[in-house]
Amino acid sequence: MDDNNFESQYKGFKVLRLLPNTVDQLQYLSDISTDLSLVIPNKKIDFWTQPKDVNSSVDVMVSPDIYIDIFEQEKRTNDDQLMGYRTKSWAQNSSSFFEAYHSITEIYQFLEDLHSIDTELSSIETIGTTTENRPMKLFKIGTKSKDNSQKPIIWIDAGIHAREWIAPSTALYIAHKLITSSDSDVKHMLDVYDYYIMPSANPDGYEYSRLSDRMWRKTRSHNPSFWGLFCRGVDPNRNYGYHWGSAGSSSYPCSETYHGKAPFSEPETKAISDYILTKKDNIKMYIAMHSYSQFILTPWGWTSELPKQYNDMVSMGQKAAQTLQQRYGTHYKVGSSTRILYAASGGADDWAHGTANIKYSYTFELRDTGVYGFILPVRYIIPTGEETFDAIKTMSYEIKDEYKLKAINT
Repeated sequence: MDDNNFESQYKGFKVLRLLPNTVDQLQYLSDISTDLSLVIPNKKIDFWTQPKDVNSSVDVMVSPDIYIDIFEQEKRTNDDQLMGYRTKSWAQNSSSFFEAYHSITEIYQFLEDLHSIDTELSSIETIGTTTENRPMKLFKIGTKSKDNSQKPIIWIDAGIHAREWIAPSTALYIAHKLITSSDSDVKHMLDVYDYYIMPSANPDGYEYSRLSDRMWRKTRSHNPSFWGLFCRGVDPNRNYGYHWGSAGSSSYPCSETYHGKAPFSEPETKAISDYILTKKDNIKMYIAMHSYSQFILTPWGWTSELPKQYNDMVSMGQKAAQTLQQRYGTHYKVGSSTRILYAASGGADDWAHGTANIKYSYTFELRDTGVYGFILPVRYIIPTGEETFDAIKTMSYEIKDEYKLKAINT
């Protein structure tokens, strides 16, 4: 999808940052976010962030007619609370891989290139196929044990929401850093762990966001009944089978947060969850990479209550955030999904902690805080990768010390 197509498709659209400072204003935005008539027959409003609390900002992309018809009154009465900006285009005219966002074919070719650097240290496995028959590829990297015993695993997946392009790029940066770095600390990490990295947990949606609709979020499955004629896809991060279908998800197929007809109805979530369950006893940390907001989120997303191991999880997250901030000064907030972001049931991190019993389970909401939102320029790919890799290193070492894990060659 080139710049001209994107500009043409979203010509006149605005992204508004709204700040509800009364309960009535918050309710007004909540009503709009769930008003089904506004998404039929064409998507007119896209809530980039969900209404949560009074004095907590909400980012909304609106088409020109919706802006005039619905928000004009709010503009007149609350003009100082609205900050609009145009989405920025991106370029793919660079010479290095991390100076552009890439197609799923190019992403998978990059994994092959990484594998060719050290075929003993790494491998690639296809763990399933998508609705549109794309492979779901997992890059595995770690020093092989002499007796072929299973090592502790750190799992990272990215891009479950299609439009969050910085997430796959960051996962790829981490994979690249792990296999190319000469840093003794990195080599030690590979002696202790196997890293399992899935750069795209939603390849169909990702490609659709590239070629047709830059703001596409969901999978590309066909929904039941007549809704399937014009409303495709499921929010895969509402499709996991832990407290599925409760707070922060929708039963309406046209909704951006449609949770599907059943838990794990999507081949993508089914493949990932089935695979993780075969390795769950060895997985010491699960990380899902998203954007945007600069959060390190812990379970739970389905309730404001906290899991029993929350203190350990948030302490680990805070150490990671402190390390991340040291490189470029990027500030991340740490806490449970429901308490610092919004309720979202059926999420992968909740399932990883609640069903797969992975103690350290996180969602990273990567850069930025809303200046560019989902349209993060390519110049931020490498800085985001660098600082996130710093955080992953810190978490890897913290877990190693807690579990008294040892390198296989010691």
